[in-house]
Amino acid sequence: MGFFATVEGAQPHVRGFQLWYADKTGLYYSSAADKDVCKQLKANPNVEVCFVNQKTMQQMRVAGTVEFIDSLEMKKKLLEARPFLKKAGLTPENPGLVLFKIGKCTAHFWTFATGNKPKQFVTFA
Repeated sequence: MGFFATVEGAQPHVRGFQLWYADKTGLYYSSAADKDVCKQLKANPNVEVCFVNQKTMQQMRVAGTVEFIDSLEMKKKLLEARPFLKKAGLTPENPGLVLFKIGKCTAHFWTFATGNKPKQFVTFA
């Protein structure tokens, strides 16, 4: 799980958000169309996600722009991976099921040892 930050107006909003899938094209997430997070992403697609290793306290921070995905095949894969969504009555065709990715990202790692050193960024997707 990561901490997913959006902005509404001038107010930041952070919530725990479960990553569904990741590959060389980006980080994939799902949500419900009527949630605040979807409204915030449509108004301002710039986000940051922070993943924390609880044992080492190392953080990986990823900043990028969200792209909404309207692919029935990807939504089918999502529902296969997350059967609880099917149980909630969602189908790939349901407009209430929203799929998005952070496709163009930069990432950097933070630890206590490197905290004040210049950040080294990695760009992907």
